[in-house]
Amino acid sequence: MLSTADALATLLGAARAVEGTETLPTLDALNRVLAADVVSPLDVPPMNTSSMDGYAVRVADLSQGERRLPVSQRIPAGHAPQPLAAGTAARIFTGATVPSGADAIVMQEQTETTGDEVAILHTPKAGEWITQQGADIRSGSVILPAGTRLTPQALGLAASVGCATLTVARRVKVAVFFTGDELTMPGEPLKPGAIYNSNRFTLRGLLANLGCEVSDYGIVPDRLDATRATLREAAHAHDLILTCGGVSVGEEDHVKPAVEAEGRLSMWQIAMKPGKPLAFGAVRRSGDANATATATAPDAGETFFIGLPGNPVSSFATFLLFVRPFILRLAGVRTVTPRALSLRADFSQSKADRRNEFLRARVNPAGGLDLFPNQSSAVLTSTVWGDGLIDNPPNHAISAGETVRFIPFSELLN
Repeated sequence: MLSTADALATLLGAARAVEGTETLPTLDALNRVLAADVVSPLDVPPMNTSSMDGYAVRVADLSQGERRLPVSQRIPAGHAPQPLAAGTAARIFTGATVPSGADAIVMQEQTETTGDEVAILHTPKAGEWITQQGADIRSGSVILPAGTRLTPQALGLAASVGCATLTVARRVKVAVFFTGDELTMPGEPLKPGAIYNSNRFTLRGLLANLGCEVSDYGIVPDRLDATRATLREAAHAHDLILTCGGVSVGEEDHVKPAVEAEGRLSMWQIAMKPGKPLAFGAVRRSGDANATATATAPDAGETFFIGLPGNPVSSFATFLLFVRPFILRLAGVRTVTPRALSLRADFSQSKADRRNEFLRARVNPAGGLDLFPNQSSAVLTSTVWGDGLIDNPPNHAISAGETVRFIPFSELLN
């Protein structure tokens, strides 16, 4: 079995950014991935501005001892000022353009007004409370590099330099299907031996979070011919085929032999818990039977394939740790590694496992970690109760008070 690090390196080493871009209104580009650098055409702010409500003054006027100045103009934000005449002050508001000639702002709390005059009760230094032109962004600088996934604040940054549209990578196209004769959809009668297909809802939600264009082929019967037929159909016009279930070694696990018949497997089984039976490879597209084993999808006539285990926590964890970074890399995102925290374990786990464990836990009010009491791969409640995964190395027992590596779900679900 591959280590988790080697398995992830295998996936990311094979991933190539999809071809094709589109131009979207900036308001509609949330969570999309930039296909081109955003270069600022202007300075931000584009002029010297006041960072306080107050009065624009000349420091030289105040250094001569004169503390009462006539107010020569009023400058709200968005209005062009007149040059500041010597020996006068200008009433100015936050964000307004500083008039030429002024070299400081005195906040209004340090002044007293009488009629059309203002008494200055503070001697400012040159530049005080003035935000200089270009203090945030300089014209010609790259403010968002290609490969950036667009957060709300990134959209705001693009808008701040006047970008009405953005060039983004096209959506990653994912075909998904689920195997298992025991699977039943919610709303249908639950027959003896059947279970509801929770994985379909979890994985569809995770794919939606990543902005994928999803084709859902539903539940495929536990037959080799049906699995092969669905793989052939799904290979058309998709970047990735994602399956759930059927990748283990049972007599009814048909996904692995189906992929080997319709394409190739590059990886199978990972030394992790939960989620050992994770498969990675590619499926030939129709008419491309001679695609080489070293080719990379999709340009060489193949569609990537990832097979997830069927247990709900296993499929959830393997998606977050392997499928998510793989899809982000297909979308052109450069940095796909989630940030981890070093936190205190407020529990003990004396039994070490030979595999890399990913334990469901949550942060308690004291800032430590509590462990969900049942770490079975079938206990989906743990993924709702918890707020992250403890990345526990192989053959390592955890002692209370020990510092462990914790990956918050907030890093993995976006």
